[in-house]
Amino acid sequence: MPLTVLSNTDIHSLLITLTRDDIAELQHNLAEALHDYSTGTQESTIGCSANQPQRIAVPAANKQITLFMPASTSTSRGLKIITLATAPVPSSTPSLSKLSIDSPRSGSPAPKSPSISIASSRSSTTLASYTSSVSSAPSADPSVASSQTTTPRGSLTLLTSTGIPYAFLDAEALTAFRTALASTIIFNRRSNVHSITVFGAGEQAKWHIRLALMLRGSEIHHVDIINRSFARAKALMHEFYTSPEWEDLRNANSKLAFSIVSSEFGEYQRLLKQHIRKADVIFLCTPSTSPLFPAEHLTSTEGRKKGRYISAIGSYRPHMCEIHPDILSQAVAPDHKHHHHKHADKGGVIVVDSLEACLKEAGEIIQAGITAEQLVEIGELLMVKKASMREIEMGTGEGEKGLRRWLDGGNVIYKSVGIGLMDICVGEDLVALAMERGVGTRVEGF
Repeated sequence: MPLTVLSNTDIHSLLITLTRDDIAELQHNLAEALHDYSTGTQESTIGCSANQPQRIAVPAANKQITLFMPASTSTSRGLKIITLATAPVPSSTPSLSKLSIDSPRSGSPAPKSPSISIASSRSSTTLASYTSSVSSAPSADPSVASSQTTTPRGSLTLLTSTGIPYAFLDAEALTAFRTALASTIIFNRRSNVHSITVFGAGEQAKWHIRLALMLRGSEIHHVDIINRSFARAKALMHEFYTSPEWEDLRNANSKLAFSIVSSEFGEYQRLLKQHIRKADVIFLCTPSTSPLFPAEHLTSTEGRKKGRYISAIGSYRPHMCEIHPDILSQAVAPDHKHHHHKHADKGGVIVVDSLEACLKEAGEIIQAGITAEQLVEIGELLMVKKASMREIEMGTGEGEKGLRRWLDGGNVIYKSVGIGLMDICVGEDLVALAMERGVGTRVEGF
């Protein structure tokens, strides 16, 4: 049996040629795999959670960590091994109370930064003209040193159900793509995606932006990138406006505008609140060890008026945290239906990729004290939909109508730490596409 070898360059070249229909098919297959993971039984479904070992984390040199992620589907067995930099465990827990929108800012008046523009083939687009002051910016998050990279380096090995190796894939682009593919399952059914705020400017952030534009590009008018490093965010925006790989997405929507906000800006706290409040969708794609914005931006009366979809995929260890635990606590708090002000619907649960993995590894879930009863796996939502239909039949609730209203326009939080099943499922599909399109290397008689 030939062995298919896909380098990172091969996978990247394959991914950027995917059409919207290709993305939809890959996403459907992933959703089905996640449904089997959540609802299947050990006896009847190979891909169920009971048949998926938990990943193993092994410390590596230079403050890095190596993750071993085995998984199985009905047609393949596989193992992904990746090494990446990880944030050091803080000696003491950061005081969450310090993350307040009323906290004073120190520092002298900031000098103005020059206006920076990038020219595209269609127009000259102003990127930023903000007041900048490093001294008055909030202290940098003690996540990962700038000299290190959180980009996963490693590989995915795929074997048939009988144990014959048939594919070997570089894991870098694959990991970012499959994470964004899962994250946009709920995004794709949201009723309003007009304004998107993205934390981070790496590969994860890039693929979240790209898939969002591919799936709902004509409806998106604003993409706001918030990142600690202005230079890195600027590079990502420059890629969008100048790279041929983004040309079709650029030309598809003349109303689309990008902006950058960095903690290097003197007006950072005001701009941060502004972009959080106006966002319909928030993608959190950073390996942070402290919340990226104050809870009050979303938990206050004003912050609750609007429904948002929040996807937090950057933190993957117990000491890491992108979203303030108070936001999660409010999301799962009982709703007594007695409100004196308008606020968006909430589902009373946090959506996760894996209940077991998130209870063990998701810092936000652990720090907020969220229990298993307050979590629902994304693969379970199809099962919940069936249960909600029974509510309508029995006259005991709003059933599917209430579920649909929450998923489409309410406050939905999705937390993912990543599971090996995602890699196997997407990896299988990419190998099939690579063989069909003549991408990669074939080793005959392996």
